[in-house]
Amino acid sequence: MADSDKQTVTRLLLDWRQGDENALNDLLPQVYEELRRLARRNMRGERKNHTLETTALVHEAYVRLIEADVAWQDRVHFFAVAAGMMRRILIDHARAARRVKRGGGADKVGLDEALAIADAPDKDVIDLDEALKALAEKDPRKSRILELHYFGGLSYEEIAEAVSVSPATVHRELRFSKAWLHQQLTSQ
Repeated sequence: MADSDKQTVTRLLLDWRQGDENALNDLLPQVYEELRRLARRNMRGERKNHTLETTALVHEAYVRLIEADVAWQDRVHFFAVAAGMMRRILIDHARAARRVKRGGGADKVGLDEALAIADAPDKDVIDLDEALKALAEKDPRKSRILELHYFGGLSYEEIAEAVSVSPATVHRELRFSKAWLHQQLTSQ
């Protein structure tokens, strides 16, 4: 995204925060492709036959973003919040699928049909969420940096701006967080 586009998004967010409804209408075309990129990045780790598609993830996240009561600071802040929203949407979706697989008031089906439905588990995204929550309890900043990196696809500079640290600190904390996360996910 060019610097002028970044400034336009920030200006539209600030105008919208101040009550300009036209700014909201102008915002979507400015952020849509970046939101799709974020959604594709988030969906990359999901199973191939996932019932939630990239476009649906973008639209659900955008609806939640415009309904959220957030004091938008700038473009980086917007996409950081969007990354978190997409993560929560995927986790909610995985938990709902888990409930359905365990009965959830649904009709009983035969074994062959059940095996076809349960083709690939959503366990990975739930395990990742639980590991990130555990890291957040120990070190909220490291958890946030990891979330912005994996779910937000933000650059080190953008992450540094979002959490008010230097890019070198982002690099150092990401190295630690990735190692910690790997240890958590492989020990389960």
